[in-house]
Amino acid sequence: MERIEIALLLEGIYNQYGHDFRNYTYSSIRRRIWHRIRIEKLQTISGLQEKVLHDPKMMEKLFSDFSINVTEMFRDPHFFLTFRRSIVPHLRKAPFIRIWHAGCSTGQEVFSMAILLHEEGLLHKSRLYGTDMNEHVLKKAKMGSFPIEKMQLYTKNYMQAGGTRAFSEYYTVKNGVVQFEPFLKDNMVFAQHNLVTDGSFNEFQVIICRNVMIYFNEPLQNHVHGLIYESLCTDGYLGLGNKEGVVFTTHASCYEEVDGTETFYRKVK
Repeated sequence: MERIEIALLLEGIYNQYGHDFRNYTYSSIRRRIWHRIRIEKLQTISGLQEKVLHDPKMMEKLFSDFSINVTEMFRDPHFFLTFRRSIVPHLRKAPFIRIWHAGCSTGQEVFSMAILLHEEGLLHKSRLYGTDMNEHVLKKAKMGSFPIEKMQLYTKNYMQAGGTRAFSEYYTVKNGVVQFEPFLKDNMVFAQHNLVTDGSFNEFQVIICRNVMIYFNEPLQNHVHGLIYESLCTDGYLGLGNKEGVVFTTHASCYEEVDGTETFYRKVK
């Protein structure tokens, strides 16, 4: 019965609002639905469905629940260290570099990449695209300002990721808020994009899509891998989360592994 109710709720959301969560993993979506039910002091999934379909503000709350926004500067530092050591040397040969951060949340990963490229002398010929389905987090990303409480962790991550300067050179602090240097944003574009429903919008030398597809079922993962494959140039690089990979996807034969620990792949055909 619960599965039927959840299926009806997701179908109703898709028909009413155009947001498609029907192929998210059942356990993940179920957990977030019941989280919202408890907050709203409701009793049933059907009760939540009634509110969602008749009240756009309730839909906004549930949409935020479904949108996973876990991020930090230089998150998983060895990922960035591997990028610096194994992929940057190949990017030096490119006349122009386009990098897509899919599911960028509030943008810390994009700013991390901008700092790394700046230190490697490549930022001037790069364009970084950060996309997310959640417009609210994108507004924060565009501001480039973050809470100062996180700076100790971010500094540690930066150093472990191979940072070559004092991390504090890249930001100023005012009223307890960290504001990153404006030059880092010069080559950034933030835009709303839904991996489930939207198509390819450019060709990229690098696509980074970390810890997004772990929330998708297998058919949806294959759909998104098709979108990524279509958007990545030949000899381009794909970076995934450490619990993700291409092995069991329909595009497995199109990539070769660059680094087995940090899941980087190169598109070979």
